[in-house]
Amino acid sequence: MGRVGGSRQTARGVRVMAHPTGDGQDSRGSRERHGPRAPHRAGAWSLLGLLAVCYAVAGLGAWASADAGSVYASLVRPGWAPPGWLFGPVWTVLYASIAVAAWLVLRRPAGSTRTAMTWWSVQLALNLAWTPLFFAAGQYGLAFLDICLLLTALALTLTSFTRHRKSAALMLLPYAAWVAFAAALNLSIWLSNT
Repeated sequence: MGRVGGSRQTARGVRVMAHPTGDGQDSRGSRERHGPRAPHRAGAWSLLGLLAVCYAVAGLGAWASADAGSVYASLVRPGWAPPGWLFGPVWTVLYASIAVAAWLVLRRPAGSTRTAMTWWSVQLALNLAWTPLFFAAGQYGLAFLDICLLLTALALTLTSFTRHRKSAALMLLPYAAWVAFAAALNLSIWLSNT
C-alpha cells in the first residue's frame, strides 16, 4: 500500500483519504469498512402507523356494513359456516398480523420494498372492498370476484414478502387460510342465496 498526498492506496488499488487527524488511520466510513449502509429501519412509529391503517380498514368495513350480523344470520349458510360472533375476534388478530408482517419487511428490507408494499396495499384495498360488497350491497357474486382478486394479490404479497423476510410471509399464512375459507363460504352463500 502506498501513500499519495493526503491519501493512500490499499492492496486492492482503492484510493482512500487519510484520517484528518494525521494519525495514519484512514477516514473510511462504516460503508467502506462494513459494506453498504443499512437501509432505513422501520421503528415503533412505523408499526403504529401500519396498525392504524389496518384497523382503519377494519373500522371502515364495519361502518359500511353496520348490520352485518343480522344479514349473516338471515342467509342460507352451509353447515360448516362459523357462527357470526367468531368473525370479530379472528379479524382483530388477523389485522394485527397483516400490519406486523409489513413492518417486518420494512424493518429489514432486502432491497426495494416497492413491489412488496404495493401488493400489500392492493390486497388491503380489496379486503376493504369485500365487506360493503357482501353485506351492504348484497352483491355476493361481485364479492366473490373481489375475494378471488384478494387471494391473488395476497399470493403476490406472500411471494414478495418471502424475498425480504420469510417470517413476514409466514405471518400472513393464517390470513391467507382465512381468506381462502371465506372465499369458499362466499361462493356457497352466493349459490344458495340467489
